Amino acid sequence: MDLLRRLDKDAERWLLLVFYVMLVITMAIEVLRREIFSYSSIWGEEIVRFSFIYLAWIGAAAAVKERAHIRIDVIMHYLSPRLKAVLYIFGDLVMFGVAIIAFYWSVETLHVSWKFGSVTDGLRISKVWFLFSVPLGFGLMMWRLTQSLNRDIKSLRDGTPVYEGDKLFD
Repeated sequence: MDLLRRLDKDAERWLLLVFYVMLVITMAIEVLRREIFSYSSIWGEEIVRFSFIYLAWIGAAAAVKERAHIRIDVIMHYLSPRLKAVLYIFGDLVMFGVAIIAFYWSVETLHVSWKFGSVTDGLRISKVWFLFSVPLGFGLMMWRLTQSLNRDIKSLRDGTPVYEGDKLFD
């Protein structure tokens, strides 16, 4: 059970770290190869591109978890805690609906790639491994939105202030 709690708390952070380190190391190697040896590889560019894609989708799920995604919340300062909770719940429900649709179509794309056996140009491995980033990101988002909805409904029921996340600027 402790492992599950740890994963729930830090899964996105560790995944982001892995993909970021992979991106930086590969990019540094490719820059050195290009500048020193006047040679670059297509596999390095693919690893960097797909690491960045994984970073974006996992980062989106992390932003949902921390309620750190971009939003205009000027009006929220003037609302009661109860109305704030209702608006956050509404926003999470809308986002959940979009995530379900996007998850469905990304799985469909994954299925087509699997069915026809498409491979990457440089690495010559199945594109499924790279296309998987989109349903993974939306799946994580749906999980985090479910947690957010539960937290907000509890706040609404208890009359406590809703979690507003970290502020980017004060």
